[in-house]
Amino acid sequence: MKALIYQGSAAMRLLVCGMTLFTSAALIGCGGQTDSGAGGDATAPAGGATGTAPTAKKEFLIGMSQANKGEPWRQAMNDQIAAAAKAHPNFKVVFADAAQNNAKQVADVENFLQQGIDLLIISPNEAAPLTDVVAKVHVKGIPVILLDRKVQGDKYTMHIGADNVEIGKKAGEFAAKWCSLQKQVPCRVLEIRGLEGTSGTKERGDGFRKGIAGKSVKIIASQNADWLREKAIPVSQAMLQANPDAQIVYAHNDPMAEAAVISAQNAKRKDKLVFIGVDALPTPDGGIKSVMDGRLSVTYVYPTGGKEAIDWAAKILEQKAKPPKSVILPTEEVTTATAPQIFKKYGGK
Repeated sequence: MKALIYQGSAAMRLLVCGMTLFTSAALIGCGGQTDSGAGGDATAPAGGATGTAPTAKKEFLIGMSQANKGEPWRQAMNDQIAAAAKAHPNFKVVFADAAQNNAKQVADVENFLQQGIDLLIISPNEAAPLTDVVAKVHVKGIPVILLDRKVQGDKYTMHIGADNVEIGKKAGEFAAKWCSLQKQVPCRVLEIRGLEGTSGTKERGDGFRKGIAGKSVKIIASQNADWLREKAIPVSQAMLQANPDAQIVYAHNDPMAEAAVISAQNAKRKDKLVFIGVDALPTPDGGIKSVMDGRLSVTYVYPTGGKEAIDWAAKILEQKAKPPKSVILPTEEVTTATAPQIFKKYGGK
């Protein structure tokens, strides 16, 4: 009789379906379909009120485009991203190092697109040259998280970073207060800047100028060392030699401030200068230890945002959350009085 159900004429099948003496296996034949349906699981119900929801994507590919790995702070950012991603087994993060080359970073992002990334995290080398490729990713509907540095315009999903203007302002206020207490009038500052064209360089420089506004503090020399310690050594040597009356060195990050310390030691001027840095990594060679060891006078915590980037990636990809356009990370001033506590707070060993 089963042969009649599956192989008989249409009329016979209708006749059989009207009978009540057959098994449930025969009733399946009434629909004229097999269990496999439209390519689904042969064992799963075929939708409707009793069907299952579509299976969520099991793995997300995230591209992380780093401006450079020459700065210890940026390597720390990568490390924190990798560590945070371990809490999400469905995340695969691929890293690219632009090595401070704008063209390479553009190519890195294009390569991520070819790989089919689901989300881009990028710390742009410079703002203007990376604006178009970031916008291209965003327009394709791929979420873009700007980490630390920014691009021009608003063609991105969100930016995560500390307030560089506020950090620079705090550094300027520290300098002004020190000058006032030491009765250094006028007070002369040497500024070692990051890579020109990056948002951080402009903001940390502008913020410092806000902090010293209206005070007897003057920037007498300003040079770029592109955030790199090895470039800051000859730059700081030349600046110190040309400006023997300087009292303060303000460097836009700790490695450049450390380079200035080395130059001052070689020039026998270390004890006559105040050294201000930014970043405050809780590592044996980071800025917090430099303050604790008496090399830097002060530095400011600049969180990498690595963990926060992965946290938001999870909300965006897994929960379909709409993130805020900007997330501002907090900073702290690291002095000889606060350094031990802050070092411990951020996991320093």
